[in-house]
Parts: sequence; C-alpha cells; structure tokens
Amino acid sequence: MGTTRIFAGPAVRRLRRGSGLTQAAMAAALDISPSYLNLIEHGQRPLSAALIVRLAERFGFDAASLADERGSGGVAALRRRLADPMFAELGIEPRDAEEWMGAAPELAAAFAKLYDAKVQSVSAVRPSEAEAEPVRIVRHEIERWSNHFADLDAQAEALADELRLVNPDLYGAIAERLRSRHQIAIRILPIDVMPDRLRRLDLHARQLQLSELLEAPSRAFQAAVLLAQLEAKSEIDALVAGAALTDRAAPSGLSHSQASAAKRMFRRHLAHYYAAALVMPYARFLRACEASGYDLSLLERRFGVGFEQLAHRLTTMQRVGARGLPFFMLRVDRAGQVSKRYAGASGSPMVDGAVRCARWRVHEAFERPTELIRDVAELEDGSCWLTFARCIASPARDQGGQGARFAVVIGVEQRFAGPMSAMALHPENNEAATMVGLGCARCLRRDCAQRGQPPHGQALTINERERGLSAFSF
Repeated sequence: MGTTRIFAGPAVRRLRRGSGLTQAAMAAALDISPSYLNLIEHGQRPLSAALIVRLAERFGFDAASLADERGSGGVAALRRRLADPMFAELGIEPRDAEEWMGAAPELAAAFAKLYDAKVQSVSAVRPSEAEAEPVRIVRHEIERWSNHFADLDAQAEALADELRLVNPDLYGAIAERLRSRHQIAIRILPIDVMPDRLRRLDLHARQLQLSELLEAPSRAFQAAVLLAQLEAKSEIDALVAGAALTDRAAPSGLSHSQASAAKRMFRRHLAHYYAAALVMPYARFLRACEASGYDLSLLERRFGVGFEQLAHRLTTMQRVGARGLPFFMLRVDRAGQVSKRYAGASGSPMVDGAVRCARWRVHEAFERPTELIRDVAELEDGSCWLTFARCIASPARDQGGQGARFAVVIGVEQRFAGPMSAMALHPENNEAATMVGLGCARCLRRDCAQRGQPPHGQALTINERERGLSAFSF
C-alpha cells in the first residue's frame, strides 16, 4: 500500500497570510527555501511529516485541518455528497473528492454549502426530514475528526490502566475515584423518587444519582461520563473552543440559543467519547476486535457494554498506526427517523438523509428483537456494505409508562470486512446483495416495487395504458 501524500497548499498559504508573513519570512522560520514553500503553496509539493511538526510547533498549526475541510465536513462528507444519484452520470471517482479538497478547498466548501442549502430547501417542504442546524454543524465537526479524538483517547486509556490497578471491577473503581478524589458518591434511586431522569448530579448532596432502570453497563457508562466531565474538562473545553462551531453555520448564522446548544451538544459528545474510551481502552479493545474477528457478542460480554455503546466505539478506531475497520453507525426508530449517526472513517453515504430505504433489511430488527440482522446492501454506485442491526430497548419511559425501541445499525464496506469472523461464519457469504438506495427521493433505481415517491428533479412519465412494477415512472 502506497504512502498517502498530503497536499495542503491553501491551508499553508492562509496560515502564512494570517501570520502577516512573506514567503521568505515563513520559509526561514521553517528552515526551508522560499522556492520550496512556493511549490507547497501551489500544490506542487506535499507536506513532509517533519514539516507538519514544525508548522505545529512554530505556528500552532492544527494538523486536523491539513486538508482544509472547513465548511464541508471533511473528505468523507464531500464524497457522500458527490455520491448523490444526481451526479451518477458524471463518473466521479472517490479519489476525486480528495484531490478536489487538496487543490481547491474553498471551492469544495462552496459546493458543500450549496448542496446542503439544496437539501435543506427540500427538507423545508417536508419539515419532518429537516436536520436542526445545531445538530448538523456538530455532526460535521465530528466527521471532520472522523470521530477520533486522539488526546481524549490517550488520556482515558491511561486512566483505565490506573483504575485497573485499584480494582479490576471498572464500575467499582470509578465509584471509588469519584468518592476519594471528587467527594461524590453514587446512589441508585428507585423510579418513584426519580421518575423523569436517568442520571442527575446533585452537587448539594455530592451525589451522582442514577435511576434503577439503568442496567449495569449503563450505570458504569454514566459514572464514566461524570468522570470525563471532571477530569478531562480542560481538554474537552479546548476542543469545543477550537471547533469554532458558529463559523461553520449556514450563511444566515446561528442564533445565540442555537450556538449555545451546538456547543453543549459537542461537549456532551466529547464527554461520552471519553467515557467509551475509558470503558473500552483503545489498545485492549482493538486487540480484542482483531483476535475475535470482530465478534460483536463476545466484545459486548468482554467489556461489559451494551450493543449501542459497542457500536459507538467501533466508529472511533482511527488511531494513526493502529486503525480498526472503518465502521459507520446509525440509530433508527420504527418510523425510519435517525436519532444518532456517525460516519467515522467509513465515508458511507448511508449515514446521510432523513429517510432510509425500505428494502434495507435493518428494519427487520424490530420484528426479530433477539436477533442480529445481517445484510449486504449494494448502493447505486456499486459499493457493497456489510451491515448488522439489533433492536434495543431504551430504559427511559414516558408518563404513560411507554418505553422506546430503536434499531442500532453498524456497517462497513464489504471490501474491508475480511477480518470479520462473520464473513467466514456465514455460508451465505456469496449471497446476492440487497439492492438499496438512499431513500426514494434520492434514488434513481427504476422498476422498484417498494418505491413510495418519485425521485426529486426527475420528470414523471404517466402511461394510462400500462402499469409498471413501480407506482412511479420517470
């Protein structure tokens, strides 16, 4: 496998101009010649690892912005936009997005804003499909990092090793840490005492109060979230401040309340990220994944986590030099609405959009709640995705005592799925893939008997003498 070369001329040029330096002055600070810097800025030379380090040390350069992915959500998000069926006839290759981002990131960001504006305008006609602006920009910021925050992972891993020396039972070790270092006790409360909360921090009583509805894995996770808020506060605050979430908003900008909601939402995600990294430390978790062939049930038991927690963690395994498989994750309700979506490093277009394809077998999870539903889904661009779905029940109950159920879905492109034991364990390994789309409004597959509405932007053809397989012809 060849080494990826990083061309980041526009990013370096903006950094130089923002520092008020000439090419000669910046070249001197970096110990390179002005002519070499000029070639870098014009995309004719890649950045070396040593030069990236010097840029970070001498100019505070953010390595996460190497491809200058502001406003677009990153190369993976740009690929997903270009995977829209409306661009199918152009023959755009996945590598084209990376080259475009490196050569002209401003134009890529402009395209991303125009595309998102189009999607939002379509969603305005169907408000139920619109994604709230704070949710959208936080999701794009998470995608910009491929949902991998190396500093948080390293800190959580070190703490996990420290806690194991105190008590092999992680929940007990976290409880003792909270008590001894932060003077906070954990108390489990019955539902009649705390009917409308699963977790509450009572600073007056110095208690983390957890609902009895939470099962053991969730209790440990919620305790770990509080530990993250207390012991990783400075790191989380730095990531939130560095995200500049309001700068990534739509041209109309965010209101004060929306900006505050976006920051709180991102901070919550980072605290949950740290908690997952504490419960499933990176190196140990990756070794277990590889040794077991990504046996999902075994991983749940070994780390004492639920399927949703495991799915979250699988999307984060992107440490340099020790990468896991590039999974994506979705949480879908019976109506097909998505309440959680993480693309990770998968670049999958299946995470976008508010409507899932009815042909995708993940919906069967609600009918078979005890089973792990496996499917190979083939998209219009020819890519095949190995997906797994399981129905989970939320411990939360509303006033009528009604609980919530969701289908949690994880997926990886089939060409990367060789290390998974599921590929070898299933004799239907060579089964025909399920032909799915990205929702009827974005799908151009003809003669689909499941089609519920015509694709947007296509002219309908009505023939009163015929009735095809689909209710809509175009």
